[in-house]
Amino acid sequence: MSSDIRFLNELFRIVSGALRLDIDKVRNYTAFLADNLEKAGDVAAADRLRRMLAESDHQLRPTGVSMGATVPVDGETRFPLLERLDLRHLVEPPPYLPQHQLDAVSEFVSVAKSHAQLEAQGVSTSLALLMHGPPGCGKSRLARFIATELGLPLYIARLDGLISSFLGSTSKNIRSVFEFASKTPCVLFLDEFDAIAKLRDDNQELGEIKRVVNSFLQNLDMLGTQTVVLAATNHAQLLDKAVWRRFNYRIELGYPNEHLRSEMWRSFLAPIEWPDRDIRLLTNLSEGFSGGDIQEVCARLKRKKIAANLNPALHDAFSALAQLAAGDAEQGRFMTAMRDVEPEHAAAVLRKRDEKLYSHANIAALLGVSKATAYRWGFGGEVDA
Repeated sequence: MSSDIRFLNELFRIVSGALRLDIDKVRNYTAFLADNLEKAGDVAAADRLRRMLAESDHQLRPTGVSMGATVPVDGETRFPLLERLDLRHLVEPPPYLPQHQLDAVSEFVSVAKSHAQLEAQGVSTSLALLMHGPPGCGKSRLARFIATELGLPLYIARLDGLISSFLGSTSKNIRSVFEFASKTPCVLFLDEFDAIAKLRDDNQELGEIKRVVNSFLQNLDMLGTQTVVLAATNHAQLLDKAVWRRFNYRIELGYPNEHLRSEMWRSFLAPIEWPDRDIRLLTNLSEGFSGGDIQEVCARLKRKKIAANLNPALHDAFSALAQLAAGDAEQGRFMTAMRDVEPEHAAAVLRKRDEKLYSHANIAALLGVSKATAYRWGFGGEVDA
């Protein structure tokens, strides 16, 4: 009985497609069901379904119905509107989130996996999650994680690309994307979501764009409750209020706290192993940086290790953080203030931040100087930061 329940999601979608004479949906979800049956060990049932699909290729079908899942393209440029991300061989750590957000993600995944049972009992809900927050804080990583947990391919729609120079074509593009998602076993990821879900009362926007927002809302409503939709934006304040109401799951992904930064440094540096002292220093210095920033610094250290055949030093990580902070006035907080501090003054600034953590030995390692020099600088003129 339990094995049958696991496949109710696919069965519900197959029946839904059959009742609407939507052959694409029937075929795509039947093939998906066959794959899942094979993974569960029922090879005979999987082979039987695949034979049925193969035999139906030469039978009559409703006019205008295509066979197979073809990614939609823009009518003018012919560029694909969706990009399929192959997650089968993707190896990356799970998203680093506070516990309450991990619980929310776990609930969303659980509901998506049990959706058919919930719908059968009249407790159906929309499978839509909105992620918002600064760049580099894990929205795309979380989308990949959810798709992997559900065992579904991830199709990414970069919505700024959906907006055609011929504005009347934009609504057609949106409709094509949602029609594809309704017929194909997948997670639909709407990246850069604010490009198309802006406030409709923004007087600076064209009337056509406002009609596009209305079109998007209508298509999202028509999608129903069986397709998993994820959306991400760096500018939540730009979203129309009606858009917020369509997403009953919402997660604000911010800059990682001290505990999460420590975990990120250890994970992203692997297989390079650094002592706890170095991790504590980097964790403190990376306050205000995103997880993407920390990952980039670690990637630079790994590249240096390979290219120079030399183990990177703590000073290399400190320099990389300073360079990242120099690119964004709002980024890095303490390191942003440090970027214009001369090396001979940096020791005094670090000592002022935390005398216990920033001992003269630790400062010497960070600045790449001798302990004697760090000691001498540490008692030099102080600079506010």
